[in-house]
Amino acid sequence: MKTGGQLIVEALKANGVKQISCVPGESYLAVLDALYDSGIDVMVCRQEGGAAMMADCWGRLTGQPGICMVTRGPGATNASAGLHIAHQDAIPMILFIGQVQRPAREREAFQEVEYRRAFTEFAKWVGEIDDASRIPEFVTRAFAVATSGRPGPVVLTLPEDMLDDLVEAPEAQPYMPVEAHPGPQQIAALAEALAQAERPMVILGGTRWSGAAVADITRFAERFQLPVGCSFRRQMLFDHLHPSYAGDVGIGINPALAEEIKQSDLLILVGARMSEMPSSRYTLIEVPYPAQKLVHVYPDPDELGRVYRADLPICAAPDAFCAALAALEPAAAPIWAERTARMHDSYLAWSTPPKTGPGDVQMGPIMEWIEANTAPDAIFTNGAGNYATWVHRYHRFRQFNTQAAPTSGSMGYGLPAAVAAKKLFPEREVICFAGDGCFMMHGQEFITAVRYGLPLITVLVNNGIYGTIRMHQERDYPGRVSGTDLVNPDFVAFAEAYGGHGELVARTEDFGPAFERARASGKPAIIEVRLDPEAITPARTLSQIRSGT
Repeated sequence: MKTGGQLIVEALKANGVKQISCVPGESYLAVLDALYDSGIDVMVCRQEGGAAMMADCWGRLTGQPGICMVTRGPGATNASAGLHIAHQDAIPMILFIGQVQRPAREREAFQEVEYRRAFTEFAKWVGEIDDASRIPEFVTRAFAVATSGRPGPVVLTLPEDMLDDLVEAPEAQPYMPVEAHPGPQQIAALAEALAQAERPMVILGGTRWSGAAVADITRFAERFQLPVGCSFRRQMLFDHLHPSYAGDVGIGINPALAEEIKQSDLLILVGARMSEMPSSRYTLIEVPYPAQKLVHVYPDPDELGRVYRADLPICAAPDAFCAALAALEPAAAPIWAERTARMHDSYLAWSTPPKTGPGDVQMGPIMEWIEANTAPDAIFTNGAGNYATWVHRYHRFRQFNTQAAPTSGSMGYGLPAAVAAKKLFPEREVICFAGDGCFMMHGQEFITAVRYGLPLITVLVNNGIYGTIRMHQERDYPGRVSGTDLVNPDFVAFAEAYGGHGELVARTEDFGPAFERARASGKPAIIEVRLDPEAITPARTLSQIRSGT
């Protein structure tokens, strides 16, 4: 006989879970007790949204469901921010929520929420375990649902009294992953499409990738000398210095690349949904009938044909599809080789940062310093804001699994993700980029990094405003500033008060020495970069946007 709390932990261990993030609550004390001597590493966080974002990052970087536990009501609704990210980004994650006791259900008891109604839009499946003997069944199903087809989050709610029940239950077994493979006829049809093409283009995106799949698609691109782009915030799927790399397909796309995509006669989308941001608000590919011949490879049949009608839809995960490409060889020297080289040269020019800009701090030279002084396996995280442009456009990703950023555009993600990434890969450098507005959304998780001795480095770009919103505000309502000014703490003092290391960069030349001191400190660090608000984008100042010039 075992308690429901013990059965939850046993099911997690059976499915290979080694760590979870949580904010404790009395609604799942029985699970916390079972975790006490379980061998599962429990990371205690300071806010449920941060805990859920950490679980998302673990799922993002491992391909296995990240696990988060929170309490009912306010705890669950706080966690919904991370749940939404995992849903839009197709990240496997399981959120366990303590629930009110069963006899009190449907009375609007203390902190009661009906999660099967509230979270349906945020999750692939929302279930409640009323019978402790069915815990192995529910948890195994949760892992299967979270990882199959288009991955995503699952929510399981746990009535408090159910977790105390002593029951007999079958021994938990690990879930079995479901893989989708391309058929030989589909690979043959792809080969025929390539043979007829003159201006092909490959775009990579989505999840369910591995290092092996990235290597396979790289070899395929080399054999066929194909231009390859990566969709919004999935840049780490292809080496940016590879001769085939054409650039990122996302917000602020290189205009030359956008035109090449529109003029392509064959688009091969692998793993990507090509939703609003990577498609430049659905302008690169016409909905529902693309002007280009479209090969769309995706592991979930429900996504194929949902937005774009593909000429060749292939229901396959990246691993299986990219492995199948090994059978393809070009019949002759590709006629588009010169085009591919031209597109790569255009990318190199586009991704070279500017040397100058408004104010005493120039982000262009700072990005050049980072490029020259960080290892190819360094992991970069960020949330949302104009500051992220400096990473997305000017950092040249070289290796798989070096990026964690929300395609949903959620603020506050960068720091919790950096905490999770550093816990997962302690031997690698982890650099979080954050704006002042973005950082303060989940800045309290800096103490989590301190508590667990995780020496991540946060480059905090402080311009004293909600920059992205101000940019749009000045464009649409010039000179009428409302709701976008910020008052910030002393971020150096903030870092030191939390037990970390703090640096202030007020001039461009201060950055390199500040970064080296942060790195040498062996502590979680914040490098506050004081950026002039005028430097709102790499190309235009705030005044230019305001005046329409």
